[in-house]
Amino acid sequence: MQYHTMRQKQKGISLSGLLVWAVILILVVISGLKIAPAYIEFASIQKNLSAIVKDINAQSADLNQVRMLFSKRAQIDNIKSINVQDIKINKESGRIFLSASYTVRIPLVSNLSLTIDFDAVSE
Repeated sequence: MQYHTMRQKQKGISLSGLLVWAVILILVVISGLKIAPAYIEFASIQKNLSAIVKDINAQSADLNQVRMLFSKRAQIDNIKSINVQDIKINKESGRIFLSASYTVRIPLVSNLSLTIDFDAVSE
C-alpha cells in the first residue's frame, strides 16, 4: 500500500520526453542560428542608411556621392545582400530619404528554404 502512495507523489520528466524536447530545442536553435545573420545584416543596412542621411555633408551631396558613401560603409560592414544600385534615393524638401528592398533566401534542410523580405528605410 505504501508503494502505491509513493508512486502518485513522484513527478518529473521521462527519458523519452527529455529526448523529444531536446530534439525540438536543437532544431529551434539551429534555425535561429541560420536566420540571425540575415537580421543582423538588415540592422546594419538600416543603421548605415540612417547614418548617411544624418551626415551633414550628405544633405548637400549629389546622388552619386550618396551612393559612394553607402558603398564605403557597406565594405566596412561587409554588406553582401544589396549593392549601390538597390538603394532608392529620394530628395524631398531639401532632405534625402534612402530606402532599399531586398529578399534573402536561407536554405534550411535539403530543398526546404526560408524567404524573408526586408524593407530598410532611413529615419
